[in-house]
Amino acid sequence: MTARKSQTAIFIKDLPKNVFAGFVVSLIALPLGLGLALASEAPPIAGIIPAVVGGVIVALLGGTQVTITGPGNGLVIVLLGAITALGGGDLYQGYLFTLAAVVFSGVLMILLGFLRMGRLADFFPASAIQGMLAAIGIGILAKQFHIMIGHNNEAGNILSLLFQIPAGLYALWETDSVSIVSAAIVGFLSLLIMGFYAKIRNRVVQLIPAPMWILILSIGFSYVCTWSGIPYPIEKKFLIPIPENVLSSLVFPDFGKVMEAQFMLAVLAITLIASIESLLSIKAVDKLDLGNRHSNVNKDLKALGLATTISGFIGGLNVVTVIARSSVNVNSGATNRSSNFFHAAFLVAFVLIFQEQLRKIPLSALAAILVYTGYKLATPAAIKKIASIGKEQIIIFTATVLATLTTNLIAGIAVGILVTFIIHILINKSVLLFITHLFKPNILMFREADGGNYFVSIKHFCSFMNYYKLKNKLDVISENEEVVVDFSMCSFVDHTVLEGLENYRDIFEHKGGHIELIGLDKHETNSVHPFAIRKIIPLRALKPIERYFTRRQEDLKEAAKDFKWKYVPKKKKDTLFLRNFIFFSSREIRYCYNQLGDEKNKIGVFDVEFTEGEFIAKEVIKATVMHISLPTNIPVFTLDKEGLLGLLYNLSGFDEIEIPNHPDFNRRFRLSGEDQPAISSLFSDELVLFLESNPYYHVESNSTALLILKKERLLSVKEIKRMIYFGKQLQKLLQEG
Repeated sequence: MTARKSQTAIFIKDLPKNVFAGFVVSLIALPLGLGLALASEAPPIAGIIPAVVGGVIVALLGGTQVTITGPGNGLVIVLLGAITALGGGDLYQGYLFTLAAVVFSGVLMILLGFLRMGRLADFFPASAIQGMLAAIGIGILAKQFHIMIGHNNEAGNILSLLFQIPAGLYALWETDSVSIVSAAIVGFLSLLIMGFYAKIRNRVVQLIPAPMWILILSIGFSYVCTWSGIPYPIEKKFLIPIPENVLSSLVFPDFGKVMEAQFMLAVLAITLIASIESLLSIKAVDKLDLGNRHSNVNKDLKALGLATTISGFIGGLNVVTVIARSSVNVNSGATNRSSNFFHAAFLVAFVLIFQEQLRKIPLSALAAILVYTGYKLATPAAIKKIASIGKEQIIIFTATVLATLTTNLIAGIAVGILVTFIIHILINKSVLLFITHLFKPNILMFREADGGNYFVSIKHFCSFMNYYKLKNKLDVISENEEVVVDFSMCSFVDHTVLEGLENYRDIFEHKGGHIELIGLDKHETNSVHPFAIRKIIPLRALKPIERYFTRRQEDLKEAAKDFKWKYVPKKKKDTLFLRNFIFFSSREIRYCYNQLGDEKNKIGVFDVEFTEGEFIAKEVIKATVMHISLPTNIPVFTLDKEGLLGLLYNLSGFDEIEIPNHPDFNRRFRLSGEDQPAISSLFSDELVLFLESNPYYHVESNSTALLILKKERLLSVKEIKRMIYFGKQLQKLLQEG
């Protein structure tokens, strides 16, 4: 069977799963689309159009597999601001001008895709992004809370709407309008459904998403009133205004303000937020994809841009990738992009077939869904999580939120970036660290000859400003590979980078690979959170190192338990036991730390910092070594790769020794020492075979102890475990010899 036929067969086989997933997602997309449009002061159908157009276009041309597209939460505040500002008091005319801005933003997104700007979201600090999303959530909640309690005409900026909530509740208590009270009751009941739906364990109930239950119950209530002869208590102005003929009521954009600065600002804001929301969602959904596939974000940006342009031309809002609906899609069994298409098809069917029923849905019910959505974007738990990362993160978050609420989203994210940069300067007490090294190459990556690991070394600093350089390197590595990322030469690592690397780690783990961070054990942090900012501190200021535990140190602690060893992280300056090895004879040892060892202190593995070279050329090196004390004396020898350190050992008076009848061993290794007969006798056939069948290690004996070194760098925990196994086996064979 050809590859094309095989793919067709898989597509047909998975078709029922994707049809079902599309149907489930459409049950959520229908109320959300209607609600998001109304929250933006656009006609309800304007929220269904982008879901339909996006579902078709992105399913055919997109670069993702299981994402769902449609109107996004993040754009509500931007679109509402654009409609209000461009309309100058006339909301409908503002909507037509905003449609033109949507068309322009779609063209810009296509351009971003061709310019390969799919990593746009990586240039923003993580806490600033969280602050922007929280501000969006607060804005949605502020506006929709009033509609939820039957007050459809409240106006003002976000802060004034927030401050009006107590007065709105008091007015609800005082009102004698049956229609307002009924709308408010529907709103509060809908909010309760959204809040407590997840706690209901009934399988039948869970088959239908909470937003669709709200629609079903709202419509059902209207029919109960009709059948029982009871007057429907909610006036028409509190119900969704669906036009009599949806298709004939489609509108087209008004390009009358394209040359005005206010219009261009709206285009930039819409494009920025749509791109960020989509890229963040794509990144998150890639982690959920059971097929472990990697999205082509630039291709998806082009598809989203084209869909947005078409949507704007026929009266719809922006098309973005949405995380919540995409998560439901994956959990419902979707396997490919066709589920996005089927979700669009079901939406068309719902709108065309159930127009009369949709007109019976109270605005307060949709508002309750959005109030809950807004709350989820700015929950106290989310804020507490950001604060746990570090005090500076809550400052960045708060500054972004306040700037966004008092100005606009572009100004808000700009303030977040500026505050982050200033905080980084204050933490490092240097602006030159960032300015002088920003455009310099600071990433070295290569595949190591022994073991085949990819080794990535970062110098100077790694923050949101240059994180893209590290991403460029990691993106060319297959996710089933082993990668070691070394920060030992990096002075400063920020929260955005560490959070981003955790995402990479998850993706690699899903696909059979592994990423391990090393070199952060000497960096200072004021938080125990794994994503906290880390800044290297001078040796004289190094406090008890346990305070700065990294994930590697936690893993070392667990590894020690596996071997029934002890783990001592603190630095140790007594390194005399290393100085009688030839390897360290010309090197200045500063200290060792992260020590794993048995209870009798006979075997130990630790990180050691030393220098080599003189004066200007002096270089600081951190490496992981193994030290084994021997119960009986053995000959002094060194074992290395052929030609690696031969000069050093020749200067020490060591002669090269060849083992008889082992030409492969003699060709690959350089064995040297003074007592040739004793060394030849020690290297038995079994020992030679063991060394030939294992990865290369530098091994040195000073008669009473062994020194084992894999590479002149810190080792990952996996590499340390392998070295411990190698060392214990080697000790056993040497003693038997």
